[in-house]
Amino acid sequence: MRIENATLADGRAVDVRVEDGTVEAVGDLDPVADEETVDAEGNLLLPGAIDVHVHFREPGFEHKETWETGAKSAAAGGVTTVADQPNTDPTTTDGAGFDAKAERAANACIDYGINGGVTADWDPDSLFERPLFALGEVFLADSTGDMGIEADLFAEAAARAGEAGVPVTVHAEDADLFDESAIEGDLGGVGRDADADAWSAYRTAEAEAVAVERAVRVGGETGAQIHIAHTSTPEGVDAARDGGATCEATPHHLFLSRDDLDELGTYGRMNPPLRSEARREAMFERLADGRIDVVATDHAPHTREEKEQTLLDAPSGVPGVETMVPLLLGAVVAGDLTAERVRDVVAANPADVFDLPRKGRIEAGADADLALYDLDAAREIRGADLHSNCDWTPFEGHTGVFPEWTMLRGEFVWDGEEFGAVAGENVRD
Repeated sequence: MRIENATLADGRAVDVRVEDGTVEAVGDLDPVADEETVDAEGNLLLPGAIDVHVHFREPGFEHKETWETGAKSAAAGGVTTVADQPNTDPTTTDGAGFDAKAERAANACIDYGINGGVTADWDPDSLFERPLFALGEVFLADSTGDMGIEADLFAEAAARAGEAGVPVTVHAEDADLFDESAIEGDLGGVGRDADADAWSAYRTAEAEAVAVERAVRVGGETGAQIHIAHTSTPEGVDAARDGGATCEATPHHLFLSRDDLDELGTYGRMNPPLRSEARREAMFERLADGRIDVVATDHAPHTREEKEQTLLDAPSGVPGVETMVPLLLGAVVAGDLTAERVRDVVAANPADVFDLPRKGRIEAGADADLALYDLDAAREIRGADLHSNCDWTPFEGHTGVFPEWTMLRGEFVWDGEEFGAVAGENVRD
């Protein structure tokens, strides 16, 4: 197959030849007899995105999401590889839990990795016998699934991961610095009528920065590779960089703030919570200038029925795997980001951080994981148009650029209207 007339993120106009699922050549390529040709019509060709932080909910919570639906949603958003987190049922805290998830992940139409988790009763011996994508997210404070752990166990887990050469992804919040008084008063009604700003006041920005500092210190002491998940504050980003760790930010912490919570209510409750508009702007500055290494979604779907509860009863988390790249490309259209920066934070950098040498680039020898985008076709994001089991989005009405098509190892997994019969693989196998 020859993809002709493509524009890469750096502005080069190229053709891309794909052979046996691999990029064979990039440049000004002459056609070959009987070769299939795909005309990119000058549009932007990006490597398939790598979302290193999703919760596809299966096994245990299939009413929220499954590997099949989550992977299709990812593909329709230009994502061709995901890393699933451990807080399912059973949790992936031992070999049996990993195996149960791996069996279901075979239903995915994109590539994937499976993370191991840490709890007081985890079994590291059997867990590290499995092909882990990473250890984590390791919860330093409770979130969905109540998997928060104590400091000594975190240090023990980091040491084991360091010995095994497995990265450690950290949910960095220090519960000792939460402000309980923020959630003791009138918290409003249910759903969009809840006072969700109280959740942001409760899980303080200081709690994140302190926890990041502790995590990177433990990484230095144990030799573990530390990656800070869903960093929500500029202070957290700076602490990660100062400590020699990598970090990711989510679209919701880059495009939403506490100013949006009057409209979102519990649909905007997540951990860590939305921050002030000033902090959001500072986060976006760090995205644009390169201080944020990775954008990942923390795709954590819940049903409308689950969100239509009081602030304290509604679960934390929002969907996002299908809207990550579209939102970032919307920022490119607006002149706030470059296409090269988007390529780096969703593809090249995740591949580097998590040692995926065949992913994240359009070059000879790489997997032909590709997505094509028409930057003149930006449109409003609508939950009704998305493909997750979760039929809502916190980004309703925002501008996004969705892929014209998405390809996994040279096969069309999404052609803009339908999904292809493509089988994903575990990237660690």
